[in-house]
Amino acid sequence: MASTFHLEIVTPDRKFYEDEVNMATVRTVEGDIGILRDHVPTVAPLSIGVIKIKKDGKIIKATCAGGFVSIDEDRATIITDAAEWPEEIDMERAEAAMKRAEERLNEKTMDVDLLRAQIALNKALNRLRVSKGE
Repeated sequence: MASTFHLEIVTPDRKFYEDEVNMATVRTVEGDIGILRDHVPTVAPLSIGVIKIKKDGKIIKATCAGGFVSIDEDRATIITDAAEWPEEIDMERAEAAMKRAEERLNEKTMDVDLLRAQIALNKALNRLRVSKGE
């Protein structure tokens, strides 16, 4: 049997996921990293992206709105502002958020916080990609 490690994903409002898994992939600010049992101890900041979880030959995906990952030899903990399974994503809400963010980015006024608008756009696009199975 393939070796496993304990994966826990926590958001401010719930324990999103907890189980023994074969592999997980997360997007850090420096790029994607794969996590297997006996990984070198690591703490890294996460970017907006996808969490891929491999268990028993199957891969499931969830959104990640940034945060941190802490990895030890036999456990990984992801702490994120938000995580969603594809079936939890409200497509209409995500599309509306994307349009609002795009409108803000296209405004040429000093009132617009461009960094905040770009983050909102990235989150909306990530949610849409995951909901479509990409």
